Amino acid sequence: MNSGVLEKPHCAKRQFLPYGRQSITAEDISAVIEVLKSDWLTQGPTGLLFEKALAEKVSAKEAVVCSSGTAALHLAMLALGIGPGDEVIIPANTFIATAWGATLCGAKPVFVDCDADSYTLDPRLVEAKITPRTRAIVAVHLYGQPADMDPLNAVAAKHNIVVVEDCAQSHFAEYKGKRNGGLGRASSYSFYPGKNLGAYGEGGAVATNDPELARRFKMLRDHGAEKKYYHEMYGHNYRMEGIQGAVLGVKLRHLSAWTESRRCNAALYNKHLQGIPGVSTPKEMPYAKHVYHLYVIRASRRDELQKYLEEKGVSTGLHYPVPLHVQKAFAHLGYKEGDFPVTEKAANEILSLPMYAELTEEQIGYVADMIRSFYA
Repeated sequence: MNSGVLEKPHCAKRQFLPYGRQSITAEDISAVIEVLKSDWLTQGPTGLLFEKALAEKVSAKEAVVCSSGTAALHLAMLALGIGPGDEVIIPANTFIATAWGATLCGAKPVFVDCDADSYTLDPRLVEAKITPRTRAIVAVHLYGQPADMDPLNAVAAKHNIVVVEDCAQSHFAEYKGKRNGGLGRASSYSFYPGKNLGAYGEGGAVATNDPELARRFKMLRDHGAEKKYYHEMYGHNYRMEGIQGAVLGVKLRHLSAWTESRRCNAALYNKHLQGIPGVSTPKEMPYAKHVYHLYVIRASRRDELQKYLEEKGVSTGLHYPVPLHVQKAFAHLGYKEGDFPVTEKAANEILSLPMYAELTEEQIGYVADMIRSFYA
């Protein structure tokens, strides 16, 4: 595991500063060992304890853990009764798993462009995409910044459809002073290792303020059963491993501090990158508390800059280089290049810089110096 410590590279192409990392502590290891000694390697007490703790930390009354963020999106759609013939509005600018929640139910994803400042779903464009088949809007809190929920909820209420939050990148983010997770009818979380709250493998959760919906989540993740061997509906094996529940329970206690460190690091980046021609730093919207799962700049000559930084030992990422509407998997939907110009322009300019809680100001300064030297 890369420590992320700044050092002089021995050769030009050695990558020494990752764009993300996960720490492993003695507390984590102890929690894992306790699970291995127990009789609960899957869906045991560690997962149940984490469910309760997570619900207390977000704006939802109940949380239900599952095997991945993708499984969480699928559970949300299934529990809401979305199926073949239905349509679900999804931002074109997101990871493809957002769309799987709908497609795994047999529903059709309907893509919408993003806002140029927040990169999240543009509420002004949503209503024009609603048809009699529309059942849901998925609001993705992208890069750690909440989508603009009030206008999305307003248009959903007008058309009697639901809003589902995709919180995979936004643990502890806030919209108008309220943490995400309970701002729509249901929400999904990912605990993939690279997330702000990451497991030691795959993990996810769904959350809601509706007790009956939470009951359906629990049944659907466990073969459609509320009681073992008594199956009331079709279901899946989307249970969380005991190890992941244990690790996430430990890490959740530190997430507030890690979040503030990320926000401080973002402020340092903004300071060090100020005034560099060709570079735009991310905007924190006035309604949002951004948690910076990713620190994403827009850069002219992006591909050249990325190659230059790699040669200087700085790892970067692209989130996301190919918008959903032009992915081969969705070719049958009939979209084409030019349909969503804001998303497409961003895809050609965005660059994710190193971002994690343990970054130092020296490291951030080094990254900024390399970017400045490239444009100089």
